Amino acid sequence: MSGPTLVIELAEPLSPVALREFRALMVGVSSHFDEERPGCFDVNVPAERLGVEDRRGEDWRKPFPLPLLDDTSADEGLRALVGFNPQREDWRRPFLVYLMGPGVGDESIFEAEHADEPEVEAVLGFRPTHAVNVSAGCNREIDHVATALLTAAVMDVIGGVAKAELLDGQAPVVAGLPGVLGIADDDWMALGTAEFLRAWAGHPAFRLVK
Repeated sequence: MSGPTLVIELAEPLSPVALREFRALMVGVSSHFDEERPGCFDVNVPAERLGVEDRRGEDWRKPFPLPLLDDTSADEGLRALVGFNPQREDWRRPFLVYLMGPGVGDESIFEAEHADEPEVEAVLGFRPTHAVNVSAGCNREIDHVATALLTAAVMDVIGGVAKAELLDGQAPVVAGLPGVLGIADDDWMALGTAEFLRAWAGHPAFRLVK
């Protein structure tokens, strides 16, 4: 993918119930939905459905009132999806959101991405058994915000801890945000909750690593 990526670290495999709720969320926020395998979604997610205004067309596009920037429950977020106006949405914001790990797919990618991470595991307090990658297909500013908010929405449903790579100089800013569990990898990695992602997305210095 050509845009930023965030990772959700999981302490245990997703239950069938959690996997169904994960799928239901992705169906709800997507204008295009394709499930390549259970837990692997190729989707288009209009920024408006994440509560973000895309300012490219200020003469016709207005904010979509989905309060994912707020600390709301997953159920409230899903209920807020009802009644969207497709004429005011950007339908071409592609994401690849996929569960990976033993028994579910992309095992080799999972192993490569989680090899030799003792400092990260110390912050997490567990060794990840599985993970979810949220990868944007575009790299505009709005794609970075949408990636953070989509990842937070997924975490509302399935839990886990977000792992975000940091740019040079971002660690001191991120360390003071709510929901941060720790900074690892010589200040190049932040780990935190969905609250952290929402707070980070709203900060003036916010930018994800592509």
